[in-house]
Amino acid sequence: MPGDVLGASLAHAIDARAIIFVEGRSDAAALDALTRRRGRDLDGESVAVVAIGGSKNIGRALALVDGHGAQLAGLCDEREEPDYRFALERAGFGAVATRDALESLGFFVCEPDLEGELIAALGVEAVERVLEARGELDPFRIFQRQPAWRGREPAEQLRRFLGTHSGRKIGAAPALVNALDLGSVPRPLDGVLASV
Repeated sequence: MPGDVLGASLAHAIDARAIIFVEGRSDAAALDALTRRRGRDLDGESVAVVAIGGSKNIGRALALVDGHGAQLAGLCDEREEPDYRFALERAGFGAVATRDALESLGFFVCEPDLEGELIAALGVEAVERVLEARGELDPFRIFQRQPAWRGREPAEQLRRFLGTHSGRKIGAAPALVNALDLGSVPRPLDGVLASV
């Protein structure tokens, strides 16, 4: 995401009391669904969720909001955790050497990613029911028969299938969140919302 696009994404958030940085639009859609289910109104609370277009943009995002006084939080995938730690340290948040240190700043890590967290929380059968309701179960069955994916664990197949194109991730993320038992919400999703 070029800097000017990121700047435009942040423009609506610059006066917010708190900003939650997420990597992409599917993460934002998942948080939006969860806040509605939790009965929260982030707009009314002056909390903005900003998709930064990938973990490599976290440093630029932090720089763009520097000095505005907003409380910051974030959500990232496990493999992007080093990007977030480095950017926070470079932005003056002190040493961020551990996951606990990252979480103490309001930044939470999905293992291995948001889709993996949701699949683990729901279970394969529940995710397949969501796919069926979205008209995507037949394409998933075809995907499962592809030589590269045949015989792999269903949860791994589901993660890959959900990530095959961004439109699927963006639509599936809130549908999966809406299927969750609110007592089984993945810890990073609840954690980042509780931090603001």
